[in-house]
Amino acid sequence: MARRQTKNRTNIKRLPGIPYHDAWVSFTCIKCSHRNYVQIGKKLLSPKEAYENALWKCEKCGFIHSKSSDLPQKSLAGKDLPFKSWGEKLTSHKSVAAQRFWQSFFATTTEYKTSYWKQCNTCGRILPFAAFSGHKGWGPLERQMECRSCKSVINAKLNPKRTKEQLHESGIKRRVADLLLQGENEKIIFKELFERFDSRCFKTGKVLNIEERESWAIDHILPSKYLYPLTKENAA
Repeated sequence: MARRQTKNRTNIKRLPGIPYHDAWVSFTCIKCSHRNYVQIGKKLLSPKEAYENALWKCEKCGFIHSKSSDLPQKSLAGKDLPFKSWGEKLTSHKSVAAQRFWQSFFATTTEYKTSYWKQCNTCGRILPFAAFSGHKGWGPLERQMECRSCKSVINAKLNPKRTKEQLHESGIKRRVADLLLQGENEKIIFKELFERFDSRCFKTGKVLNIEERESWAIDHILPSKYLYPLTKENAA
């Protein structure tokens, strides 16, 4: 269903040049422990593809993370690493042990969607999958452009500006959609939902008490008026 064109009424600007549909991977260098980020693009890697083709270079020490690299025995400062005690037979990239290490290394960062990272087009940070709420059909990760922190600020500024007519129209569409979505909605476990959002309101960031049931309500992230059902991924 087509959505009406939106307007920016918050004065919170989107950063130019942010590839907000692209997926990223993040890995910790096995030689110097520096956190690195690699822009993957709009097609996710399979663990096999990453294992066979990846040449991920640490931006700090220059170590290449690849199936063709021996496991490093000394750190950037010249200190012995844990791999040192394994011996050269196990740390050589030609060994079965080293190849299994690299297979697991690349699988850890590419095996699931939730293993990937994404760049927020509002604050510019590269953040893990869970820092973004779902948006069906948006890029390979199907996540929103803004991270949940920035989205909370946007909603806090935008919601009070909605007119009575907009609220009335939204209410009508939601009631009709709820009838159409009967049987599609999922049972929401409150405890899991609170853990997902760190016990904070998705729109305002306010801390909520799960025991004060009258002080909060379950809502859709992607609205039901556009026929998005209430699911675990779409609940706030």
